[in-house]
Amino acid sequence: MKPKILTTLHTYSWRQFGADSFAGITVALVALPLSVAIAIASGAPPAAGLVTAVVAGFLISALGGSRVQIGGPTGAFIVVVYGVIHDHGYNGLLVATLMAGVILLVAGLLRAGRLIRHVPEPVIEGFTIGIAVVIAVSQIKDLAGMTGTNLPADFLPKLEGLWAMRQSADASSLALGAVCIAAILALRRIAPRFPWLVAVVVLASVIGALGLPSVETVSQRYGALPHGLPFPALPEISQELLGELLLPALTIAFLAGVESLLSAIVADRMIGGAHRPNAELIAQGAANIASPLFGGLPATGAIARTATNVNAGGRTPVAGIVHALAILLALVVVAPLAGKLALPALAGLLIVTAWTMSEPHRWGERMELPRPDLLLLVVTALLTILADLAIAIGVGTILGLILRYTRGEKSAPNWHIPLGLGRGIKDDDAE
Repeated sequence: MKPKILTTLHTYSWRQFGADSFAGITVALVALPLSVAIAIASGAPPAAGLVTAVVAGFLISALGGSRVQIGGPTGAFIVVVYGVIHDHGYNGLLVATLMAGVILLVAGLLRAGRLIRHVPEPVIEGFTIGIAVVIAVSQIKDLAGMTGTNLPADFLPKLEGLWAMRQSADASSLALGAVCIAAILALRRIAPRFPWLVAVVVLASVIGALGLPSVETVSQRYGALPHGLPFPALPEISQELLGELLLPALTIAFLAGVESLLSAIVADRMIGGAHRPNAELIAQGAANIASPLFGGLPATGAIARTATNVNAGGRTPVAGIVHALAILLALVVVAPLAGKLALPALAGLLIVTAWTMSEPHRWGERMELPRPDLLLLVVTALLTILADLAIAIGVGTILGLILRYTRGEKSAPNWHIPLGLGRGIKDDDAE
């Protein structure tokens, strides 16, 4: 369970520090607007996303079991975070995140990292697709510049709320958001390694500020962003609240564990490495204990930001630490500029993120799955959209395990097979 940073520092060099620093700054440029967008979509203050990227991002890299994992707030949490804030307020979210951190820490100490293999893959794909749909729909209000009361947490009432406020849509906001979506998708195909989403969001915000006065910005709606991190403090905790938040805390812990370990596996395949799953869970636990103390959101390993890190040349946890410190520097120095980001542009960014989460290039492959697996994927996705994420995960996992045992598959599939292992970095996976 030794953190990977202790392994990598034995042979560290100034040349590697240069590569890690470049990668960390590149990822920070991507993470800054994305963290703000995720916080807003979750119903949280925009600064909470940046605080999470700094505090949790630093700890996940410093304590984690992956060489290149980048941690922070992710789109997967938007659904559950929005629901917790809606039902229990922001203090309730802080308590639930703190509980989830303890659960993850205990899971890592009990060496539960490899239990991810027992969650059927169609279930993970199903709730990921379901979350992507919910995220995209939740961004329609800001994308179109609609005004009105906060939307409900449940999906169908949310659609009703959007329909009711359709007359308030602003043509300038909708056009700006739609252009952002199209530009990010098109430019990313031309030069996939360049952080186009940052350039597009910034350019759209400049256009909005100069020529589209009806387009709302972050600071106009939420006020100025703070210059730095707040002092740590415990949220208000009661026995009654702990009981009410147990299920949301378990859901947050499950999502954090699954997404971080999946991200680590993707990273392994990209660099030919091997992560330490139990060290990764311990790092996730520490990050989710620390983040709410500073008013932050739940955090986990972020697949897209981790891939950006690898593509930019990051090869050790130092890149993730630089990423966190760069966002902190931006929070201290250029917070007013971050507050000028246009809300339709951030909404467009999250819609692109949701589209990417759904992995549209794999729909052909999914349609060729055995019918029971495809049905399990669809049921999990529908339960995620129409019911509740915890219900979707629970029902989907139970059905998947029953399906596996009816087929006579007694052992879980081995997901931890890094493509190209042995051709890239030699990495000791010993716990």
